[in-house]
Amino acid sequence: MFDPPSDARPHRSLLERLSALISPEPENRAELLEILQDARERNLIDADALSMIEGVFQVSDLCARDIMVPRSQMAVIDITQPISEWMPDAIAAAHSRFPVIEGNRDKVIGILMAKDLLRLHVDESFDVRDMLRPAVFIPGAKRLNVLLRDFRNNRNHIAIIVDEYGGVAGLITIEDVLEQIVGDIEDEYDYDEADDNILSIKPGSQGSRWRIRALTELTQFNEALGVALHDEDVDTIGGLVTNHLGRMPHKGESFDMENMRFEILRADARQIHMLLVEKLPPPPAQAPETF
Repeated sequence: MFDPPSDARPHRSLLERLSALISPEPENRAELLEILQDARERNLIDADALSMIEGVFQVSDLCARDIMVPRSQMAVIDITQPISEWMPDAIAAAHSRFPVIEGNRDKVIGILMAKDLLRLHVDESFDVRDMLRPAVFIPGAKRLNVLLRDFRNNRNHIAIIVDEYGGVAGLITIEDVLEQIVGDIEDEYDYDEADDNILSIKPGSQGSRWRIRALTELTQFNEALGVALHDEDVDTIGGLVTNHLGRMPHKGESFDMENMRFEILRADARQIHMLLVEKLPPPPAQAPETF
């Protein structure tokens, strides 16, 4: 008798072949996502698992410029300035790594680890240049899945994004990439109490400013800022902003609403995480017309 090779595919039963005809395997990503969403509706997977799977697909579609911290919002250290001038801003930013520039933001000469600043307390001859780590520069078109692999392989956590002319366009961290998959990652400097949802910060050119979590309830927002924003369809300030724009805003985007300026500090493809709100001065009163 002829025996089939041991690695041959086993013969499928009639039931298996009928099942394949009725419910064929997905042929593209859209069909696969439909199957996963149906699995979620039937409680075969939970919402968090589905969200992370969708995030993995988004990472392969997005590039670095889509989620970068724009150049204007980068917290940097200018090595040409005395330490006493930039240290308060570094402490307020509370980042673990800072790009170090020399005179202007297009001249990034390295990365300074916040933990290295501790040497200031024990070493009077501390020189920032001696503490710098090499900066990694990438194009804005680099895909996030490729960037994440590079972050892991090179044990690097931050990259400087440059434009086609070699100028600095922004920066991106490994946390920014991971948040596209798992959602907002809160660390020891993020807000985890209701009282920390709204943080008053240094006044801007127009007036008072607040850093506000997007999940802050509208009632808390209105009470803290002395306003009366309302939307029957949402409960949070982030939801109100999304409804007002009619779409999901991007990080760095700003707009005016109800005599206030809103700027998106942190956001991903699915939700807003952090806002900067600044009260604008009232418009000048118009003189009454004379006849």
